[in-house]
Order: sequence, then C-alpha cells, then structure tokens
Amino acid sequence: MSLIKSKNTAFELAFLKLLSAKLYPKGYRYRKHYKRIIGNPDIVFVKQKIAIFLDSDFWHGRNFAKLRLRLKGGYWLNKIIRNRERDKKVNRALKRMGWRVLRFGEIELKNNPSRAIRLIQDGLKCKIMT
Repeated sequence: MSLIKSKNTAFELAFLKLLSAKLYPKGYRYRKHYKRIIGNPDIVFVKQKIAIFLDSDFWHGRNFAKLRLRLKGGYWLNKIIRNRERDKKVNRALKRMGWRVLRFGEIELKNNPSRAIRLIQDGLKCKIMT
C-alpha cells in the first residue's frame, strides 16, 4: 500500500497539463491538493468554489459490478466499498458548504480529457454569472 501514489499520478499530471493549457490563458487559477476543505480535492478553483476529484478507477470502484466479482469479499473489497461511501459523504458535505463537486475517473480522463475540461469550463462560467 505504501508504494501506491495518491498524488501526482501519471493520469493526473497529464490532465493537469491539458487543463492548464486551456484555462491559464483565460485567467483561471486553481490549487492542487487543497487541504483547507474536506476531502482534499485534487483541483480546486477557490474563488468559484469548484472542487474536482480525479479518481483512480480501481480504488474508487469504477465498474464496480465486475470488480466485485473479481475480489470476492475480503479486505480489498471492503476498502473499495468504504472509499465509495467516503466519496459520497465528502460530496454531500462540500455541496452543503456551497461547493460544486466534479468527479472524473481515470479511464474517462484518458479517453476523453476534452469532455472533462469542457465540463469544468461550463462550471466556471456558471459560477461567474451567479
């Protein structure tokens, strides 16, 4: 477990490079691994109150139906179930605090990063207008 990275993973760094290229010229600034709010989001637009989580597919139970069959109970299945429950709890808490929460999976970011960037841009535009 200690060898598994939780920050600055390959897919996260690749996505941040694309995100910076699109949003920095437009004047948007974000913080990485923001510890001042619950859940330590991977990316935070503080002024617009948008928290973004870049979730690993395995650890956050993406495609959980197939994963559940492969793990067949035990420690790892329980860990992933707890991770999913924690994700829901963090989402609810942040929304109650007035934050908009966006979550993207690893495969989603690798296959279609432009969609994720478009959703983030849409969120930023909504926050500016309100």
